[in-house]
Order: sequence, then C-alpha cells, then structure tokens
Amino acid sequence: MGKRFFLDQHGCAKNQVDGELLIARLEAKGLVRVQDPAEADIILVNSCGFIESAKKESLDSLMDARAAYPHAKILLTGCLAERYASVFAEELPEADGILGNGDLSLVDQAVDSLLAGGRPVLTAPQKGVCGGNRSTLLSFTGSAYVKITEGCDNHCSFCAIPIIRGDLRSRPVADVVREIGELVGRGVKEINLIGQDLAAYGCGRDDAAARGGSFTAGEKSHLLELLEAVSAIPGQFWVRLLYIHPDHFHADILDLMERDRRFLPYFDIPFQSGDDGIIRAMNRHGTAESYTDLVRMIRARFPESSLRTTFLTGFPGESEAAAGHTLDFLRAIQSDWSGCFPYSSEEGTPAARMKGKLPHKKAEARAHALEAVQAEITQARLQARVGKTYDVLVEEIIENRDGTDEGLAIGRAWFEAPEVDGNVVISYDLDDAEAVRQIVPGAFVRARAFASSEFDVSAEWVRGS
Repeated sequence: MGKRFFLDQHGCAKNQVDGELLIARLEAKGLVRVQDPAEADIILVNSCGFIESAKKESLDSLMDARAAYPHAKILLTGCLAERYASVFAEELPEADGILGNGDLSLVDQAVDSLLAGGRPVLTAPQKGVCGGNRSTLLSFTGSAYVKITEGCDNHCSFCAIPIIRGDLRSRPVADVVREIGELVGRGVKEINLIGQDLAAYGCGRDDAAARGGSFTAGEKSHLLELLEAVSAIPGQFWVRLLYIHPDHFHADILDLMERDRRFLPYFDIPFQSGDDGIIRAMNRHGTAESYTDLVRMIRARFPESSLRTTFLTGFPGESEAAAGHTLDFLRAIQSDWSGCFPYSSEEGTPAARMKGKLPHKKAEARAHALEAVQAEITQARLQARVGKTYDVLVEEIIENRDGTDEGLAIGRAWFEAPEVDGNVVISYDLDDAEAVRQIVPGAFVRARAFASSEFDVSAEWVRGS
C-alpha cells in the first residue's frame, strides 16, 4: 500500500472545494486517503483563517493531531496557512509543513519534501482559480459546490478575504460549464455556485481586459452570460447561487430564473447591517432602504423565494441605536435564514484601525438578539410551507432501531441550502418496496409537508414521485 493521508477539513464551501482538489491530486500521486487519522502517514489540516474563532479551531485541530499522532507528518494548508505562512515557519514547529492556497498543485512538492524529511513552506501568487479533477466530493451525495470566482475586489472594511485570497478573478464560462456537465453526468443533482461575490463574476481586472471592459449598467451582466450557458446543459438538476453582494445584485438574472426553474429562487445576500452609518463604515454603498427595496423587488418576482443573509454585530462604533436599526431591518426583510456573528478584528483590515471597539460580550449579546428574532421569523415562514408538496434531495437515511415499519430520511427542499439551513424529514413505510427503492441518498423524491418546527419541515413521501 502507498503512503496514506487524512484530510481534516475546516472553513467555508470555497475551502471545501480546495480540499477536494487536494484529495484528487494526492490520489493521482499514488497516496491513499484514509478515514482514520491514526492510520495516516500525512495529516492535512485544511484550515480557515477568516475570523478569530475559526483560526483558533484550525490551530487547535493541528495541536490535537500533533499530540495524538506523533508518527504522522502534519501539513497545514488552507487560508490560515496562506495568511500566516512566514509567521508559522518560525513560530509553529508543530506543523511539519505549510502550504498556501495560491497554487494547490504545489501539494505534490510539499508531500515529496515531507516524505524526504524536509519542512516545506510553500506559497504562490494568487492568480487564476485553482481547478481540476475532483474525484471525491465532501458534500452529501447528490450535491456539489462549483467555484466560479476567487478573491474579491469589494474590500469591505472588516473582511480579510482580499488579504488572504487576493484580487477578484473568474473562471472562463466554458470551464465552468464543462465542470457542471461532468458533475451532472456523475449523478449530481444540486450545483451550488460559489465565490466571494457571484455578482462580480467576470468583472476582475484581468477578466475585464480579456472581455473588453467590466459590467456597466444597461448591458447584460457577465453572471447572466454564465448562467445562460449553464442553462443549456441538459438534465434534471438544481442550480443554487450562493453569496451575492447586495450592492451589485444583477436583476437580469431573475428573468432567467423565471424561464428555467432549475435555477432556484434562493438568494444568499449578506447585508451585514441595517444601519446606514455602519453600512458606510463597512465600505458598502447601499442603505437599509435600498436593501429593503431589493428584497421587495425579489419577492415581487418570486413571492415564495427563500432569502438567507448574514449580520455582523458589534462593528466598531455600533451604538445601541444602530443595533436597533439592524433588528428593525431584519423584521422588515423577513429573511428565511440568517447567520449572526460577533465582529472579529482582523489585522490588516481598515476596521481593525477604527475607534469605538465594543466588548466581545456585547457583540455576542446583539448576535443572540438577532438570532432570537430570526428564529421566530424562520418558524413562521416554514409554517407557511406546510401543506405543499416539494421535490426533496435525499441526503441520508436514518437507521430504524425501534422495530417499527416507519422509515425516516433527511433531505432538503429548494428553500434550504446545504449545511447552513434546516432540513426536510421524510417519513415513509419501510414495507413499501417502491418507497424504499426511491428514497436513497442523492435522489429527488416528492414529499408533502405536514408539519414544521423551529428549523425543519416534516413531510411524507408522495407515491409515484
């Protein structure tokens, strides 16, 4: 047997794609992936470096692996490795090697060095978008993430992404279409398009030079051009768009969504705040009113659309009144889902130099207040979906241990994104051969919602689906 490796995956969906690319490269190199780190010769900690809590989680995992598996070589990869490579080269002896994410093909060189007794520290300029074969997907069966951009030019004052992953650059349309076609051919039913800001697709400096200029008002957006090409791919699959900056939302994509219902009316728009002063301090250009109008416009076109957003609480200078404005904004937009996070001061960002820092406990309390309001809204919006029938992508079967003939499966309807939203719990009869045959991970089934809880929907399988 060849050398064995274990991947300890952290961070966002974009980092998950990088992890899948690392797996494919190592397997192509002849290494064998194992599920138990105790069996591994090399442990990759694919880290997150976005906010303090995520950085701590990644470093704790590395330290735990160092203590538990002293025989293994530990390679720190991902955003944390990219951001602090030079620091860790001197101050993190627990890592046997450090690999940034600018060029994932360097993992071949890193592994060769590790196995030869070296201590590689490898980074590369942030250029292009790393791609290639992904033989293993880390998502549930039937779902995949497809990265269409890398880096970001928005430069929100709190965000370290441009520091870590560089300026915006986009993948060619043909490259994205080819990958989606291959995934659909492998049986993938849900394509989740990801990037730091999908609305910026095709608008990077090098993208613009290649295409004769960036997007301007009155023209077809480059994102729409990509989606139209994706729409030409045959087959039954969903396309979900994740992470669209509210200042750049392209209304022209809504026409395509109406024409091709495979493009889900699920909108992930991170507003971050509902206070105009804080929005400006975040280096954003909208207002609470313009953002509310954006939501109204979307819901006028798609009354049952699902909206996810993100709020950052405790931003420097956020007063009690400003926090109250964000609560009012949440009540006004009635988002189906939201993530609420206390502000994390990240070195190198403009916000880290701002005055008016708030105690972390106050930022946490404001996040909890938003979460409480969101829980009430989510419960009410899920209740409104009861009585309707949905296509559900089955993710896993719950083992029956009580001796009854009731089967249970966990899946997601179109209004639920992977990992972050709730689920649909499907009940069916284990004595029904057709149900057992149809309800398998990675398959679409029809299910009628009959109840809802705070975050999930209960449904029964519909025969003949």
